[in-house]
Amino acid sequence: MHADVHLLLHDLRAAELHRAAADTETHPAPRTPVRTQLGWALVELGLRLAVPGKPTTARPVTLAA
Repeated sequence: MHADVHLLLHDLRAAELHRAAADTETHPAPRTPVRTQLGWALVELGLRLAVPGKPTTARPVTLAA
């Protein structure tokens, strides 16, 4: 591939990515804090269950209002 063609394709792709980024900045994905906290609580639980030899203790999960 010639350098000029490569540069042209790179510029087109960069412009495409910039447009896509501008669109996502105006419409961010909805994410609630409770959903995030629940996800991290499940990750922590999975990690506790995955480590052999350590007792699993129930710890209350507090969700911020």
